[in-house]
Amino acid sequence: MTAEIFGETPDGEAVHRITLSGGGLTAKVLTYGAAIQDLRLEGHEAPLVLGYQDFADYLAYSPHMGAIAGRSANRIRNGIFTIDGNTYEVDRNFLGAHNLHGGRKGLGKRVWRVTGEGRDFVTLAILAADGEMGFPGNLNVHCTYMLSPGGTLVVRLEAVTDKPTICNLIHHSYFNLDDGGETDILDHQVMIGAQAYLPANEALMPDGRVLPVEGTDYDFRDFRQVALERDGAQVVYDNNFCLAAARGPLKWCAAAKGAKSGVRLDVSTTEPGVQFYAGNTVARPAVGLTGKPYENYAGLCFEPQIWPDSPSFPYFPQAVLRPGEVYAQTTHYRFGRG
Repeated sequence: MTAEIFGETPDGEAVHRITLSGGGLTAKVLTYGAAIQDLRLEGHEAPLVLGYQDFADYLAYSPHMGAIAGRSANRIRNGIFTIDGNTYEVDRNFLGAHNLHGGRKGLGKRVWRVTGEGRDFVTLAILAADGEMGFPGNLNVHCTYMLSPGGTLVVRLEAVTDKPTICNLIHHSYFNLDDGGETDILDHQVMIGAQAYLPANEALMPDGRVLPVEGTDYDFRDFRQVALERDGAQVVYDNNFCLAAARGPLKWCAAAKGAKSGVRLDVSTTEPGVQFYAGNTVARPAVGLTGKPYENYAGLCFEPQIWPDSPSFPYFPQAVLRPGEVYAQTTHYRFGRG
C-alpha cells in the first residue's frame, strides 16, 4: 500500500489517494467519498472504472464517481420520512423536491479517515452527525476495500447509530469493461438475477409497484445487450431490481461482459436489491482516466442496496437502523478474462 496527497478541499482538508494491490487487481482509493478512483486488472490495460484525473473535478462534477453514497442512498420522496411517530425532513437536493444519496453533504462528498491499511486493503471511517442533512442519530460508518484472490474487489460496509435512523449505503463505481470509457457500454452484455423490478416515474422515483421482469424491457435474466431502443430512443435504465425481501447471505446477483475485451464482471451481495444504472447522464466537462471527458453511457453501475424510497412503502425491505443493531453489507465485484 502507498499513499499520496491527491488534493485539498476548499476548507483546507487534505485528500489522500491510497494504492492497493492484490488478487490480480490494482486499486486507487480516495479518502474523499471513500471513492475508488481507478481499478485495473492484470492483463487488461484499460481502467475497469470511470474516474477523474484531478481532484477539482470531483468537487465540481462527480456523479458520486466510485464513492460510497449515503447515509440514505438513492431517493427519499419529498425528503420526508417517519420513524416511531417522529417525522424528519431531510435535504431536498434532487430536483429541489427529493433527497438523493443523503443530501448535498452526504457521505460521498466528504473526507473519510483511514483507520486500517495494508498492501491489499484499506479501512476508512466517517461520522454522520445527529441532525446532518436532517437525519437523526450519530451514525458511525466503516468501509473496507480488499483485493482478494481471483480478481475480486471486496466492499464491506458497517454502521451503528445511537438513535433510530435511516441507513442504506451503496458503492457507486461506473464500470466499462472494454476501454475505460473511451466508448460507451451499450454493447456490453448484462445479466441480472432478479424476477422483479421497481418501475420509476419521470423523477426516477419508484411508483410503488413491484412488477415481474418477464416480457418487459427490464428482463436481464439471460445475457443481452444494454442497447435497446423504443420510439427511436435508448431505454433508460436507472431502476432497482428486486433480489430478496431482506438482507441475507452473500449471493450472486448480476454480471456484465465487455463487447470487445473478453473481461467479465460478476457481482455478489448480501443486499435485497441492486440498482442497475446504465449511465445515460454521466457526461461531464471533466478529464477522465483515459485523458478526455466521458460521454453519456461511458459506464454502468451495479449498486447493491435496500430498495429505494422504502419509507414510502412499508411492504418494501426497510432501511431503519436502531441502537444496538449493526448495519453490515458485503459486496464482491469479481473480474476475469475469457
